[in-house]
Amino acid sequence: MIDPSADRAQYRQIADSLRDAIMSGQLPDGARVPSEEQLRQEHGVSRTTVRKAIDVLKGEGLVEVRAPRGTFVRNNQQPVQTVPLRRGDRVRARMPSPEERREHDVREGVPFLVVTRADGTVEVHPGDRTQAQQGPTGR
Repeated sequence: MIDPSADRAQYRQIADSLRDAIMSGQLPDGARVPSEEQLRQEHGVSRTTVRKAIDVLKGEGLVEVRAPRGTFVRNNQQPVQTVPLRRGDRVRARMPSPEERREHDVREGVPFLVVTRADGTVEVHPGDRTQAQQGPTGR
């Protein structure tokens, strides 16, 4: 329940509550999150407060909004690709443009891992489905 007198903002308290429900399995992968109106009434807050809470969870990659159907818990059990790194390779993360998100089927809030190889070749990988791993010898 939301504590209006708490030091933590109300939208963060709602996000915490939903996050706990997702992590505990109470809201499993693919489940529909209660609607904005349901959350607004349940917590006695404005729609803006509820939307800010959902935005926090979207930014964490825990939920996705599928207009006009609602907000759903993301399936975080996707297969992970391992990208081997060699000496001289560099990795950085960046947010994709809307066009890149569509092209690579990446959900909002998920970064790209950009691998620049020692020879200058650049590879772009979805951050939620990729892990970069240094080779055993670093070569």
